[in-house]
Order: sequence, then structure tokens, then C-alpha cells
Amino acid sequence: MSASNQQTLFNKILNWAAIAFLVYLVLVAVGTVSGGFKLASGGSAGAKEIFSFATNPFVALLLGALATALVQSSSTVTSVIVGLVAGGLPISIAIPMVMGANIGTTITNTLVSIGHIRSKEEFQRAFSASTVHDFFNLLAVLIFLPLEIMFGLLEKFASSLAHLFVGDADLSLKSYNFVKPLVKPAVGLVKDAVSFLDGKAVGIAMVVIGIAMILFAVTTLGKLLKKALVGKAKDLLHSAIGRGPIAGITSGAAVTVMVQSSSTTTSLMIPLAGSGVFTTRQIYPFTLGANIGTTITALLAATSITGPAAEVALTIALVHVMFNVFAVSLIYGMPLLREIPLQLADKLAKIGAENKPAALGYVLGSFFVLPGLIMFAVR
Repeated sequence: MSASNQQTLFNKILNWAAIAFLVYLVLVAVGTVSGGFKLASGGSAGAKEIFSFATNPFVALLLGALATALVQSSSTVTSVIVGLVAGGLPISIAIPMVMGANIGTTITNTLVSIGHIRSKEEFQRAFSASTVHDFFNLLAVLIFLPLEIMFGLLEKFASSLAHLFVGDADLSLKSYNFVKPLVKPAVGLVKDAVSFLDGKAVGIAMVVIGIAMILFAVTTLGKLLKKALVGKAKDLLHSAIGRGPIAGITSGAAVTVMVQSSSTTTSLMIPLAGSGVFTTRQIYPFTLGANIGTTITALLAATSITGPAAEVALTIALVHVMFNVFAVSLIYGMPLLREIPLQLADKLAKIGAENKPAALGYVLGSFFVLPGLIMFAVR
């Protein structure tokens, strides 16, 4: 083996070792957030008091959307939510937050489409392909949030499924959880590092450190996986486009699991739409697959939670999965509903192409100004 080949192999091994470490860091970070939130809030009662301003599900929805738009990562926000739920955050507040994270994550590919703004035709195609994601997620929330408020649909399904894995049944996976002994010492080190603080300040410091760790780990993990797999991801996208919606949804989910970032998956598609290689209708299924694939991070985060909180942590992670799977099945499965995001995206793209400040105003207003103002007014 030549020296250059040996160096390439060494770099690949180093890259995958870093990926494994970052996955471990995500687990440690979620455990840190959970433990810190318990200390800071004083348990479930304290958690309810802290988040009393978000008892309105619409405020919780906007909080999730705004947080995701700010950090540009639904994986980060949903991982934090899993940790907070394990620390006592009521699941009734967490579910709208997760739905809001789905809305907030669409800003990344919309920002990518702005890169085509110099060409009217390119921008119209790119903006349409990016905002179809926005309108699909908004439609999903308009359908499932009222159902959740009235009937607790997602929570009941997810809770039943979570109980099968970590409940009291004989087939419970609690006793097979190998994550706890791996994560607990590292969480203990973080706690010891801030133990010089007094009282609840220790918990607050742990939450802040945990969130910072999640943000760093998820962002860096996405970059490393992109470096390792983005070529294969592009090949998968190109080979699946035009082979029907099932292939599109499946490959969109697979690529997102590979690169741990729905933003990366959707952003890969926008230049293809802008250049006219593929239409918004052809790219649409990949967007839906990305929604499903991104739920893997919250499931991974839930594995770091043990003890009494394990079931509720897995429940909120499964809510994220079911919300996206049910939304894709219902909306894309019904021709009338399927067309709504496409039609709205096309209309908005035509307006944006003719009036570019209006397109920029849509991005800033929808993801930052409007959620912020509504949250402030309601609070």
C-alpha cells in the first residue's frame, strides 16, 4: 500500500472514530440536560412552574419553531426536548414544541434558495422547491395539533409503544440498556465540574453545558458525516428521483439518517431545482423522507435516559417519529391534500420572483418576527 493510500485510510479511520465519539457526546449531553433540569426545577412540579408560560400549546409550538430557526437544527432542539422531558417537562408542552421544530427546520433550505436570487427563473424554481417543505409542515401541524389537543392521539400511540420497550412487561429492554454505564460517569464529571456553584445553580449550569454540548456534537457530527457520506448521498438522490414517490420518500429518509441532518438533505436538492434539473413535484417526496429520517436523532437521545424517566423520554421521541410518518401518509396519500403545499409554494415563488424583498420578508417574518411577537403578546 502506498503512503498516500495509507494516509487516506488513516484519515477515514480517524473520521469514523470522531463520529463515534460525537454520537457518545450526544448521549452524554442529553443525560446532562436531563439531570441538570431535575436539579434546577426540583422535579416535575418545578418543571411545570418553569414552563407555565408555555401551557398554551400554540406558544409551545412557536417556541419550538423559533428555537429551531435560531440554531438551524431540529435534531439539536428535539434532543434538548428529550432531555427536558426526562427532567420533568410536561409532555403536553413538549409535543407542540416538537411540531414547532419541524416548522423551524425548513428555514435552512429556504435560505439556500436565496443563493439563486440573482436569476429570476432560477430563484422561482429554487424558492418553490424550498417552501413546499414549509407548507407541508404547516399543513401537518394544522391537522395534527388540534387532534392532539382534543384526543391526545400521538401521545397515546407513542406511550403504548414506549411501554412495550421500557415498561413493566417481561420483554422490557430496561435490563439490556448498555448506555447507562457508558454515559453515567461522563455526566458525573460534568456535575462535579460545576459543583462549586450553590443550589439550583448547579442544575442550571448543567443544562447550559448540556445544550452547548448537543449543539456542538450535532453540528460537528453533521459535518463529519457529510464529509464521509455526502457523495453517496448525492448518488442515492440522483438514482431515486423519477422512480416514484415511495423511492423518493425512502431515499430522502435514508440520506437524512446517513448525514444526521434534514437540512443537509433538503439543501442538496435546492440547487438541483434551481438549475432546472428536477421540478418541485419530483423533489417533493425527498423532502417528506427527510422529515422522517431526522427523527433518528431524538430516538438516539432517548437511549441515554434510564430509570423512571426512560419511558416518557422514549415517548416524546416516538411522538416525533409518528407525527412525521402519519403526516406523510395522510397528506401525501390523499391527492387533494398532496397538492396544497405544491400550489402554495408555486404561488409564493411567483410572488417572490417578482418582488424579491417580499421573499426576504417572508423568511424573516415567518420564522423570527411573527413567532417572537406572538409569544411576547401571549405571555
